[in-house]
Amino acid sequence: MKIKNKSVFILIIALLLVIAIIIGTIVWNLSMGNFNSDKFKTSSGEINITVSNNSDDLPRVENPINFNELEKENEDIHGWITIPNTKIDYPIVQSYSEDDLFYIDHDINKEKAKAGAIFTQKLNQRDFTDPNTLIYGHNMANGTMFRHLHKFKNKSFFEENQYFYIYTRGHILTYEIFAAYEYDDRHILNSFNFYDKEVYAEYLESVQKKNSIYKNLRDVEITTDDRIVTLSTCLTKSKPNKRYLVQGVLIKDELTY
Repeated sequence: MKIKNKSVFILIIALLLVIAIIIGTIVWNLSMGNFNSDKFKTSSGEINITVSNNSDDLPRVENPINFNELEKENEDIHGWITIPNTKIDYPIVQSYSEDDLFYIDHDINKEKAKAGAIFTQKLNQRDFTDPNTLIYGHNMANGTMFRHLHKFKNKSFFEENQYFYIYTRGHILTYEIFAAYEYDDRHILNSFNFYDKEVYAEYLESVQKKNSIYKNLRDVEITTDDRIVTLSTCLTKSKPNKRYLVQGVLIKDELTY
């Protein structure tokens, strides 16, 4: 059929060109999409995860704590502690640049706060590999921070709640609680060299004596090869020179991805 109207002919050519461009764009995008997805898949269509045959490789579990996000908020955060059936579920900080007691009256945002934060000191490594790691927190009247450590004064609570957990980048650490007792206000890390086996052994023996009222409830054998964590908080306003300690021994170290 002869097209007499030149403008109609031009319009048809233009529409054909537009359609051709659209089809070409769709085909190109589809081919690029297939290429980008294929390089992440095996022939079975599954994501290809490379697993090394290195003997150091061990099973890993999911870490519920997102340390990438936490460290964006505060680079001093190096762990997270959770004690079931208490309100204790907090990040653990250790100051890089400030003095050791910075977090006694500053929160995890480094803002001045009476409640402070849950913290360790520079006498301890940040990865909880010391023989005895001390973690401090205030005994707040509103039930926050380490107030709920005092629940372990109740024998039935002590008996029924055996574990606490510390999460770090790459690890989930499980501790079995073996002691809860009143103590004086000495600085434990400055008072004992826990890397001296004899000193450590004497210290563990003294703990068992102080914890004698609970010994029959849960008799956990601790040796100088074990790693323990000591949770420390104030006792009461009427006993300002006393501390309440809850201690756990590491029984499981799970690697995380």
